[in-house]
Amino acid sequence: MFVKTIRLVTILAAFAAMGTCAFPSSAFAGETTAETNAVAIDTVWVLIAAFLVFFMQPGFAMVETGFTRAKNAANILMKNLMDFSIGSIAFWLIGFGIMFGTTAFGLFGTNGFFLSSANPSTADGQWQFAFWMFQVVFAATAATIVSGAMAERTKFPAYLFYSFFICALIYPVVGHWIWGNGWLASKGFIDFAGSTVVHSVGGWAALAGAILVGPRLGKYNKDGTSNAIPGHNMPLAALGVFILWFGWFGFNAGSTTSGTNLSIATIAVTTNLAAAAGAITAMFTAWFRFGKPDTSMALNGALAGLVGITAPCACVSPLSAIIIGAVAGTLVVLSVEFIDKVLHVDDPVGAISVHGICGAWGTLSAGLFAEAAYGQSSGVGAVNGLFFGGGLSQFITQLIGVLSIFAWVFGTALILFYVLRKTVGLRASDEDQLKGMDISEHGMESYAGFQIFTTE
Repeated sequence: MFVKTIRLVTILAAFAAMGTCAFPSSAFAGETTAETNAVAIDTVWVLIAAFLVFFMQPGFAMVETGFTRAKNAANILMKNLMDFSIGSIAFWLIGFGIMFGTTAFGLFGTNGFFLSSANPSTADGQWQFAFWMFQVVFAATAATIVSGAMAERTKFPAYLFYSFFICALIYPVVGHWIWGNGWLASKGFIDFAGSTVVHSVGGWAALAGAILVGPRLGKYNKDGTSNAIPGHNMPLAALGVFILWFGWFGFNAGSTTSGTNLSIATIAVTTNLAAAAGAITAMFTAWFRFGKPDTSMALNGALAGLVGITAPCACVSPLSAIIIGAVAGTLVVLSVEFIDKVLHVDDPVGAISVHGICGAWGTLSAGLFAEAAYGQSSGVGAVNGLFFGGGLSQFITQLIGVLSIFAWVFGTALILFYVLRKTVGLRASDEDQLKGMDISEHGMESYAGFQIFTTE
């Protein structure tokens, strides 16, 4: 009886709290109305989505760790920890202001640094805090993509400097162009959740970094042939992919920034279908190309489908989402092979292909598959792509955005990594690579008590 009484009191207290503490409370907006309830729902939704996207950070850490060798596991984990930690400070200092401040010529924001415009005593100010939380996890996602492509041979201090600059400058400028009322936004460019803003930014920066740091020891032979360097833990990589898939529902559906926008249901469906299609087509493409249904390729296929659907998720039908994901899954296998065997760029986890190439494809696909009925309900706008009677105009806008952002990100990242190579140093010594970055950079082993075998 006592336990039942306690439960009843707890329930009544919870209802009382809901009545008196609903956000925005009377301190912000007077009595509770339908409008203030909507603001409260939107704020809670954005924060929940932000927390889901934050959970993608360990997902990336697990994927990258599993796809690389045991002797470098702690180094990968440290990079994922630090790019989020350093990136958060950088984005608070200047990144958020550059991305969402008052525009200067459509190129960058000019105010809002240090979150100075967020007044904690107003509902609008609290919303800005919630919005900043949602945006900083996106910035960290763009940053962490690079760690996988440069894994197993990059000096840790150089990576710390990189983490600051991508979140403070490189990523926010792109974000301003598209999401901050910049010049691409004025052209009607579609990138709902960031195939280009987030993923291609990370992918193109990864390409620049992988080129300048050079391949791992033993990756390429003198005759130009490539050697496979298998990762040490496929279950860990698979866990990471499932975590990322889960977090992506916050990534895409959360980009409505509104829990009262019912298109979050459609977005969840298109996101899931594209990922499933990407995994399937990557598996079959690898099976055809290599004779076996390669697990790592299927895992990257799911991620490729997710990256591909991120831009058009709110303006395409479920069938179109399946096609977009299927193309991405096929594309990622062919791209990984081309970048490795033809371009001789060493990317241990396939980050350039998954995020750069498939991010570009996803962005372009909005100009092909967009349908006005879906775009209207989600807030994208009544836009039809080429395949639905809209002509070439939207596709051309998408192409201009993809090319201009490639030029900005790849160019600035090349400069950044070149400066780091000439100053703090970018590439670890041969001896450190042979020992493993865990011992050489951090003075520890990830798997103490186990004998680590290497092929070098």
